Amino acid sequence: MPQTSSSPSLAETAESADRRAFEDALAAEGSGKKKLAEGQLVSGIIAGITPDVVLVSIGAKSDAIMDRSELDGEKVGDRIEAIVMKAGPDVRISRKLAAARRSKAELRVASEARIPVSGKVLSRNKGGFDIGLGGSTGLKAFCPVSQIDVGRHDEPALAAYVGQTFDFRILEYSEDGRRVVVSRVALLKEANDESASKVKEQIVPGAVLTGRVRSITDFGAFVDLGGVEGLVHVTEISRKRVAHPKDVLAAGQEVTVKVTKVEQDGKRISLSMKELEKDPWEGIDQRLAPGTTFTAKVARQAEFGLFVEIEPGVDGLVHVSQLPPGISVKDPSVAAGQMITGWIREVDMNARRLSLTMRESSSRDPWEGIDARIAEGGVTHGTVENVAVFGVFVKLDEGLTGLIPNSETGLPHGIPASKTFTPGQKVEVKIIGIDKERKRISLSVSGAKDEAERGEVRKYREESAKREKSEAQVSGFGASLLAALTTKKGK
Repeated sequence: MPQTSSSPSLAETAESADRRAFEDALAAEGSGKKKLAEGQLVSGIIAGITPDVVLVSIGAKSDAIMDRSELDGEKVGDRIEAIVMKAGPDVRISRKLAAARRSKAELRVASEARIPVSGKVLSRNKGGFDIGLGGSTGLKAFCPVSQIDVGRHDEPALAAYVGQTFDFRILEYSEDGRRVVVSRVALLKEANDESASKVKEQIVPGAVLTGRVRSITDFGAFVDLGGVEGLVHVTEISRKRVAHPKDVLAAGQEVTVKVTKVEQDGKRISLSMKELEKDPWEGIDQRLAPGTTFTAKVARQAEFGLFVEIEPGVDGLVHVSQLPPGISVKDPSVAAGQMITGWIREVDMNARRLSLTMRESSSRDPWEGIDARIAEGGVTHGTVENVAVFGVFVKLDEGLTGLIPNSETGLPHGIPASKTFTPGQKVEVKIIGIDKERKRISLSVSGAKDEAERGEVRKYREESAKREKSEAQVSGFGASLLAALTTKKGK
């Protein structure tokens, strides 16, 4: 039986086809010998890779040589583009110049072709940095401070660049190579612009992105989203109160943000970190019921009361009317940072408002049945509890406090109420307003005086009327008596 030869495997067939295709490509490249010039952009196929260099077939008499460090994952058979750095007899090409293989002529070509060069920051000098470009050849360049990196930097940050190696763009080159000015910013901006075009497609309201804090100001932090900057306003950093952005953020810090607004065709981007946090008000009405005691720190003071941090991200207000008798908002015992104890008065989930008191709450609602106890337009007595810049707080009943605005104290304009009113003082006031919804009572001292004067006038008139009636009655009786006597005498 005749012996038959075994047929080639599929793998061998594929490998043979790849080899033939590669050889055909190389043959095509070498079919027409090209005349090369320094600075020329050429396209070629990787013919071989050694530990140090890459051999690239570009259609010349011999393969061009490129430093292996310039490969970006390519393999034999892949096509690449590069710049001719040396036209002959040995053709050298480069995607970017390697520091150790640099000459003045190559720098000139790199300057004209606008291809990046690698350099090491040697030292800091006045106005910029000394950059080593030539390795052992000693070629140097100057990089201005403004061209080392995007953004603004202080002196300690600038010193950190010394000793590092970066890619640079040659901005200025003198023929003798004595003056070479380079820029890293030019390359960074190009990379940022390319990245920004892709990032802009993702920047839409509601998107959650990761960025890096570029700079910090008094009003917020600018975050780099990948070539595009957005602002996280200080009020959007956290649900907790942030006095200054630098207290919680630092330049270079990686953060996750939510896009809230995109305006002016993408030039103004508003970001928020707060919206990614859990809402501290969620379920607070179940945790803090009216009447619950608290011990917490005073966050800040205002003319109308104290803001107290009950929980992280949740501030309550102790209105000046709810301070202990004789204690003002300027009292050292309630200064910012002091711990105070009190009670929850009211939790308004819709308005996100928490009303607090430093006076023990009454066992009953003081506003229940208020119409039966006080009426608008009536005059009553009360006790001065506190004197504020805008008026005087008067206790009318347990848990019931009213305000005498400065305009209703009866004092001349410009005279502070504290000159006349003191805590514990008894005053007569007129009820000029009752707001049950907002639980506020407006009082007037001048109104009470007017009522008193009107009362005296009414009393005087009533007494005068009684006197006149009495006199009329006496006069009428006298006249009747005289008439009777006269009639009797005539008889």
